[in-house]
Amino acid sequence: MMRGLTRRIFGTANERVVKAYAKQVEAVNKLESKFEALSDAELRAHTGEYRARLDKGAELDSLLPEAFASVREAAKRTLGQRHYDVQLIGGMVLHEGHISEMATGEGKTLVSTLPVYLNALLGKGVHIITVNDYLAKRDAAWMGTIYEFLGMTVGCITHGLPDEERREQYHSDVTYGTNNEFGFDYLRDNMKHTLESMVQREFCFAIVDEVDSILIDESRTPLIISGPAEDHSEMYLQADTLIPNLGEDDYEIDEKARTTTLTDAGTEHAEKLLAEQDLLKSENLYDIENISLVHHINQALRAHQMFERDKDYIVKDGQVIIIDEFTGRMMPGRRFSDGLHQALEAKESVHIQNENQTLASITFQNYFRMYPKLSGMTGTAATEAAEFADIYQLDVTQIPTNKPAVRADNDDEVYRTADEKWAAIIARIEEGKKTGQPILVGTTSIEKSEVLDKLLTEKEIEHKVLNARYHEQEARIIAQAGSFGAVTIATNMAGRGTDIQLGGNADFRILDELSEIEDDAERAAASERIRAEVAGEREKILAAGGLLIIG
Repeated sequence: MMRGLTRRIFGTANERVVKAYAKQVEAVNKLESKFEALSDAELRAHTGEYRARLDKGAELDSLLPEAFASVREAAKRTLGQRHYDVQLIGGMVLHEGHISEMATGEGKTLVSTLPVYLNALLGKGVHIITVNDYLAKRDAAWMGTIYEFLGMTVGCITHGLPDEERREQYHSDVTYGTNNEFGFDYLRDNMKHTLESMVQREFCFAIVDEVDSILIDESRTPLIISGPAEDHSEMYLQADTLIPNLGEDDYEIDEKARTTTLTDAGTEHAEKLLAEQDLLKSENLYDIENISLVHHINQALRAHQMFERDKDYIVKDGQVIIIDEFTGRMMPGRRFSDGLHQALEAKESVHIQNENQTLASITFQNYFRMYPKLSGMTGTAATEAAEFADIYQLDVTQIPTNKPAVRADNDDEVYRTADEKWAAIIARIEEGKKTGQPILVGTTSIEKSEVLDKLLTEKEIEHKVLNARYHEQEARIIAQAGSFGAVTIATNMAGRGTDIQLGGNADFRILDELSEIEDDAERAAASERIRAEVAGEREKILAAGGLLIIG
């Protein structure tokens, strides 16, 4: 009772933290009219002035109000967007090395520009970590206009860049890239023999977007650089032919550890089958002479019993490609270790590539703990607050929304069978099509998205599918998921970092429809027409109930 009374009088701990930033927010707001009066050149010149003050011994924190005011004004002039007060608070939380939890649609990408600019004034480089190359390139170009307007350099690390270009990108004031690219560059640098050949410089400050996904869900995921080992492809094929002859009583499965082992009966059965093929080097399967054979059989068992095609991996162009369990995205170039990938290749009857041996390895957890200053953004961090504090010494602050949320969260519906569930989803989609309400259906695997795809096709309901098979089309598909009458099926890969705009994405429509128009006046008129149409559709969609998400 006393605790409830105290909370009503003084507010929650999070509310008290947020209120503590009020004076700094007021200081930034007081500078707004002054900075609005500056010319572009005068505003840009402030970057040099801030750096000069730091060189003379000024504390970085003392520059926060002016630096934030500079970024706010630059954003207004370049993007036509102004940081709200709650976004200023989000930026302050990030600058202090904490996690800023902001609701979907509250502008996390724009918020990050505030602490990034402030910390980049030190000249040591700031890293912004995203979950995929598309977002890294998008944000580097989109937010890069702010930094470049203020006289800073912007880099972007993407897959396939040669070392010379990587080094140049890392020496920018601000560098965007994925957690995989940053981590692998660190491993490769540690395998080089001279400082001059390394691409990264000393770590300073990193902001991790979708921080719960990278620092918690994938924290123990090892990044591994490996080299070729001996060719054992024949043994993988031999082990693979054995598995279909084993019964359910011949092996045990550990779902949690994702391992399989032969039972005593299974061992005897396997020994008999192997002896018939003249593969046993001694009578007992577990004798030292057969240790390699045991390894190959165990991996073949795992491949058949623990890994499912179109869920854990897909087969594309004759290759087994891993699907990221957290994002649903394909991971070309990444391979399972310890011979598992070769076992999957044998299972799928594709070319078996040579097994690799580990040369260098690090987990995301250990990599990000090397940054002297680390912060992150997400819409869902409070549930993992204890883990963030224990592992990374990062506090979570929940930032209030700029306006009260109007989204309606309905109760979950539970069905006895999958068929009943699919039928209910189809019925709801058909109902939405009558009014033009856009519908986004989230699935947990490629397999389920393809089941729904087939059902909708049979009903002749026009729709788009977004899963790991069609990664290249992701941005276009998800950007138009809010269009009038749109039906979109998406795996969980679509939930991170891509905005869905009611009425559709006007910019993509303009790119598509204006590509062949050369006359400037025609282009301007067509652009204005498209934006007006999108605005009109937005009103129709709101009247139909807005975007419906089923997941």
